[in-house]
Amino acid sequence: MPAGTVPPAPASPAAAAAPQQAERVLVLDFGSQYAQLIARRVREQHVYCEIVRHDISAARIRDLAPRGIILSGGPASVYEQAAPKCDPAIFQLGIPVLGICYGMQLACESLGGQVARATAREYGRAACEVLDHDLLLAGVPRHTEVWMSHGDQVAEVSADFLPLARTATCALAAVRHRTLPVFGLQFHPEVTHTPAGGAILANFLKAVCGCTGAWRLDDFATSMIESLRRRIGSDRVICGLSGGVDSAVVAALLSRAIGDQLSCILVDNGLLRQGEAAAVIEEFTTHFRSDLHVVPAEGLFLDVLAGVTDPQEKRRRIGKAFIDCFAAEAARIEGARFLAQGTLYPDVIESGAAADGPAATIKLHHNVGGLPDDLQFELVEPLRDLFKDEVRQLGLQLGLPERIVWRHPFPGPGLAVRCLGAVTKPRLDTLRQADAIVLEELEAAGLMRRVSQAFAVLLPVQSVGVMGDARTYDDVLAVRAVETEDFMTADWSHLPYDLLARISTRVINEVRGVNRVVYDISSKPPATIEWE
Repeated sequence: MPAGTVPPAPASPAAAAAPQQAERVLVLDFGSQYAQLIARRVREQHVYCEIVRHDISAARIRDLAPRGIILSGGPASVYEQAAPKCDPAIFQLGIPVLGICYGMQLACESLGGQVARATAREYGRAACEVLDHDLLLAGVPRHTEVWMSHGDQVAEVSADFLPLARTATCALAAVRHRTLPVFGLQFHPEVTHTPAGGAILANFLKAVCGCTGAWRLDDFATSMIESLRRRIGSDRVICGLSGGVDSAVVAALLSRAIGDQLSCILVDNGLLRQGEAAAVIEEFTTHFRSDLHVVPAEGLFLDVLAGVTDPQEKRRRIGKAFIDCFAAEAARIEGARFLAQGTLYPDVIESGAAADGPAATIKLHHNVGGLPDDLQFELVEPLRDLFKDEVRQLGLQLGLPERIVWRHPFPGPGLAVRCLGAVTKPRLDTLRQADAIVLEELEAAGLMRRVSQAFAVLLPVQSVGVMGDARTYDDVLAVRAVETEDFMTADWSHLPYDLLARISTRVINEVRGVNRVVYDISSKPPATIEWE
């Protein structure tokens, strides 16, 4: 067995019930913006990973029997009185630990070192020299580039630590303990700006922790289908379909698990994208042959939105109208005991549902959020352990067509928050047609997957134009396209000029009432992705 590894402990009951969790790694979250990215990078190495609270007890970790522990970065300074700390006993469990940035500083301080404010703050790319290529940094070039983001650094370590790498301003850019399986990196291996980061994480997972990298999404699908069958038995499940990826994958997974015990509800509120309702109806009646209930409610939603221009009021009214429609239809379905929704892992983390933490505050799917308690359904959330990219992979495995799996994210209130100002059927139809052109041209250019999200926004602004030698005074349409990994930050997509020109020409020529197209070049922050 490689040095620094420990024999696998007996699996916990939870791990035994789910084969994909038999070989797991825990990420202790100290508030880092990259905690989710660390977990994703670990899963990319085919090792199952969970994010847990930073103050999870050593006893709880022992019960979970992970192969390794990663301490994330964080915004605090370890020497501050209120700084988040971990249970120091975790370093004595014999389980390999990798501290990243704040996590390294915490590990070194806990084991006799000292952390201080750095004389020169490092943020961005830095040239790093590897001093020791054993285990963690095996195969990494002696001179490599890393991504730094810190104002503090380890000023002094106990004699039990060995330096592994350094930069011009950080003598201890990477360290390892002489006798304990504890390692530290001042830089961030999880970001793409550290070219050797994937290799470093792979070394920790495989050479240090002894992981085999055998976890696959198809294992997840098989075990989840069996788990759903056991839990649901002969009862009926209701699933709300929104036209989005998450709800479609949930419905496909449940259809595989329980067949005709699944009833789906699609509230056709008139706020969906062009052809979206028809695509969902076709897929879940011809392919999955689900018991699909379609609630035609365009008139109701237009009535409740009449004269409303404030975006928050739009959201409130749409949410209430949806709840009324969904609840009324759900009450007509006999024998329903469970309500399925597309909660994803980031939702669980944001809601404080980490292991060993306080009770979760469920962050309901945007189309089912706020359902009244008297519906008395038990929640089924089969995707709560997956990230968005994993959900897409699962959807393809389950047989969903690519046009649904790779559909761009869509806000819960639908086109109402992309139709700025008054929401009317003519304005929605204009927006729908223009939005379809944007997506068609992206698809034709082969950029649909490179761009994370793209859409049209109809502005409450008219401008003067000339069409056919006649003066026009028509609507302005904005096009928004962004690229992002986590949707917490995003950069505007640098789309080719000829593509933007085709979009503009088609919209102005084909969409009656629009005479000007503008392109949104704002990043998030300071802007948001959606306009409302």
